[in-house]
Amino acid sequence: MTRRKRGAEPPPLPDFEAFAERIGHRFANPALLRQAMTHRSAGDPRRGQLDSNERLEFIGDRVLALLTAEWLAERFPNEREGDLGKRLSVLVAWDTLARIAEALEIGPMLVVAQGEVRTGVAMRQNVLADAFEALLGALFLDGGLEAARPFYRRAFAEAMEGNLGQPQASAKSRLQEWLQGRGFGLPEYRLVSSSGPDHQPVFVVAVAAAGREAEGMADSKRAAEQQAAEAWLAGIGKP
Repeated sequence: MTRRKRGAEPPPLPDFEAFAERIGHRFANPALLRQAMTHRSAGDPRRGQLDSNERLEFIGDRVLALLTAEWLAERFPNEREGDLGKRLSVLVAWDTLARIAEALEIGPMLVVAQGEVRTGVAMRQNVLADAFEALLGALFLDGGLEAARPFYRRAFAEAMEGNLGQPQASAKSRLQEWLQGRGFGLPEYRLVSSSGPDHQPVFVVAVAAAGREAEGMADSKRAAEQQAAEAWLAGIGKP
């Protein structure tokens, strides 16, 4: 009889039932929660990773935008569309989602490939943000907006309270406004490099504006563009 090598056993699955209880929803289809917590690295390559959380993230992204717009319209009945849009862009940004996912302790609930556990992929901000959106998508598919809305409002309560002041635009929006207000053209973003595996990418993006360049680095192109814009703005007035 051959013995299985020590360490060959996959790690036990997280306690999804306890997690569902903690987030306040009893899933009619518990498989949705497991899928929402399954990182691409743990998906079945024979099925094109369709059992991972990527499709649920796609749905959750749209649910997130709808629920955020709905709540902002309630909270700020006298604001124009432009100001509401600035607030929305902050609330749905990946760093906001990552902070909320950390507060919900989503990281320990993620199923990742055994070889990726030591890399800390489950604690990366883009992975946490994606998992939060996937969870929102799973709630929507399982119980509609009636299930997704109360969870969303509990999770976003602190972020929404912090959004009560003057609406803050994203770095890209602030850069564009600064340039247009001074008669410059629109900024141009350029991908400098991309490296790393699919589940742990690193993007470097450069932004050129008003005769000056700055670079940003992050784990998604969108986030790297924001970092580049922030770096450009930070250099205003410096020699």
